[in-house]
Amino acid sequence: QVQLVESGGGLVQSGGSLRLSCVVSGFSLDYAPIGWFRQAPGKEREGLACISGDGITRYYGDSVKGRFTISRGNARHTVYLQMNNLKADDAAVYYCAADPLGYRCRDPTEFNYYGQGTQVTVSS
Repeated sequence: QVQLVESGGGLVQSGGSLRLSCVVSGFSLDYAPIGWFRQAPGKEREGLACISGDGITRYYGDSVKGRFTISRGNARHTVYLQMNNLKADDAAVYYCAADPLGYRCRDPTEFNYYGQGTQVTVSS
């Protein structure tokens, strides 16, 4: 059974940083692309980042390029999203998403499996 569990969200001041974690089970990250998307109230899902199974290819959405970094943990079942210089517009529920049968990175909003999400709130 594919499962993804996010953690690390919370309240942060504008300009601050957070690191989100995603622990996966039920499939191998050795080949599958995995990424993050977010959704704010009243807005559509927005793809943020994706990392390929081999860890070589990374994709970032325009709104987070240069501020967010996706990476895999030394424990192969963990993926992180380092978020720096957070802004009020970054407030949303953040989801980890995966394509266990896929190989190439693409917009993570298109992935079929995702977790329950973790809330990020940014105060000005």
